[in-house]
Amino acid sequence: MAPPPLDVDVLVVGAGISGIDLACRLAMHCPELTWAVLEARSATGGTWDLFRYPGIRSDSDMYTLGFPFRPWRGRTSIAPAEEILRYVRETADEHGVTERTHLGQRVTRLAWSSEERRWTVTARTESGEVLEHRARFVHVATGYYAYESGHVVDFPGQEAFDGEVVHPQHWPEDLEVAGRRFVVIGSGATAITLVPALVDAGAAHVTMLQRSPSYVAALPNRDLVADGLRRVLPGRAAHSLVRAKNVALSTVSYRALRRWPEGGRRLLRRRLAERLPEGYPVDTHFNPRYDPWDQRVCVAPDGDLLDVLADGSASVVTATVEGFEPSGVRVSGGEVLPADVVVTATGLRLEVGGGAEVVVDGSLVDLAATHVYKGCMLSGVPNLALSVGYTNASWTLRADLTARWVCHLLRHLDRRGLSVATPRWDGSGGEDRPLLDLTSGYVRRGEHLLPRQGSRRPWRVVQSYAYDLAVTRFGRLDDGVLELR
Repeated sequence: MAPPPLDVDVLVVGAGISGIDLACRLAMHCPELTWAVLEARSATGGTWDLFRYPGIRSDSDMYTLGFPFRPWRGRTSIAPAEEILRYVRETADEHGVTERTHLGQRVTRLAWSSEERRWTVTARTESGEVLEHRARFVHVATGYYAYESGHVVDFPGQEAFDGEVVHPQHWPEDLEVAGRRFVVIGSGATAITLVPALVDAGAAHVTMLQRSPSYVAALPNRDLVADGLRRVLPGRAAHSLVRAKNVALSTVSYRALRRWPEGGRRLLRRRLAERLPEGYPVDTHFNPRYDPWDQRVCVAPDGDLLDVLADGSASVVTATVEGFEPSGVRVSGGEVLPADVVVTATGLRLEVGGGAEVVVDGSLVDLAATHVYKGCMLSGVPNLALSVGYTNASWTLRADLTARWVCHLLRHLDRRGLSVATPRWDGSGGEDRPLLDLTSGYVRRGEHLLPRQGSRRPWRVVQSYAYDLAVTRFGRLDDGVLELR
């Protein structure tokens, strides 16, 4: 029997970190509103429940990736997925989010009616039943990559390979690791996480095969300042101070690397060379063609990747894939890298809103033709917000600011007897730019699917937590751009 349709003030789509954050904020700041969460999968947690490959962990510190209203009490700063998932679910339980979350409902269509001032949200259950929910306001917290599949490359001769080929997004639970040779194709955060984890799981040897290098920074996995503060301060106070410290440090380092890229390049190279054996070809395997933060800098907690490279249990090959052979992968130059398992860590596939179509008054909205207002609403689309994280810092930093701003907007509307908020793009936002300011392969492949940003505020998506915090706390809602009626 199908569950009953919902009719609420706010409907949150997605039960990962962003969706749970928004729902918690609604519970704390808008107790008079009715709300619910829809989740396409059969479990909450988003990314941290979906990905199951060995070593899956955060690539940001948990004091900024965690929620500001619930202290992170884990021992490590770069945490494994199972600890993050437990933390997220416990937070949802504490704020009454779990009981208002409806699992196994994939949103396929969002239709706005100006006459009714309501969204009709069509969702399909796992058993194929179609439900039509209604809401005054919708918050899309699905991120911007596809959960169904990652980016898959059809390598020549792959069918001739005698071993197994797996993608990290769909890691087999029963995959045997011990005693087997692995080739991991890729050089991003997933590959850099997988290589040391496979070694720790007993792989005979792991080769990271990369077409081009990435920047890698070895960072300590324990925050000694956090450990000290937690011994003398209440948990909430210690968490806030460490969070502020980490935001400040990451902001300063990001701006320094962007302003002085050559100096940053030399610094990153020197620190790698200090951790690797003398004579290691650092310039071959860790000297990208692009500047730091043109793509995200990958984190190796406690230098785990560098340790397995130094002791020979793993290696890096920088070359292009020419094709598969029965015994492994053939690379440019003709060498065959022997493998029992090939992991294609070839990246993500971008998708907006989980693939749901958006319709306003009967007209299908081309999301790629819209512009993002204040990093969280779309031009011409009423009463809809979305979570877009930072490219240079933890996702949750902006997701939480967006959640707080949405609550502020909803309270503002209700206090003034208003019901509809619509950003209006009139061209004054300046030059069109891609939403994400990265040159990563997954971004370039899918940027045509994403909304755009302008070159001037409030249409510019600023990569600055300090700026967004000021806008969230002190910015005007009646700014002449956001139409309130």
